[in-house]
Amino acid sequence: MNQDVLSTPGHLIGLAARGLARLSEARLKPLGFGVGHVPVLVALRDGRASTQRDLARFARIEQPPMAQMLARMERDGLIRREHDPADRRSSQVTLTELAEARLPDAVATLLQGNQEVLRNFTEAEVGLLVTLLTRLIAGLDEVARVGSPRAPVFRTGT
Repeated sequence: MNQDVLSTPGHLIGLAARGLARLSEARLKPLGFGVGHVPVLVALRDGRASTQRDLARFARIEQPPMAQMLARMERDGLIRREHDPADRRSSQVTLTELAEARLPDAVATLLQGNQEVLRNFTEAEVGLLVTLLTRLIAGLDEVARVGSPRAPVFRTGT
């Protein structure tokens, strides 16, 4: 079977992801956030992570890019980092009042964008899409584990 690479799920998912990222970035910019900031800030707010290492795992990115993002977020007044008295090599990351005040608007902005781009889908179709994407991510996890012990893991359920 000769399949056109431009009609493969991987290519189409990539296009959709980039389109959603562009839309989200444009809408979050006036709030002082980038699209990558919101999951990190939500994780901090909800107590799901509090160190750079845990945030990198949560956001599914390597530590160096997370360190760069946290440095920018600290510079922009969104987070504070304080040395962990229990582990001198680690820092505890917390939200600032500015981030806490703006985060609800950022979350609402992202949810509204999702609703707008999915407006032509039924509720059942949106549910199916979420189910299928969750299974896809689980498949990525499995391939990453089998293919390389150091490969990133793309878990859902966060």
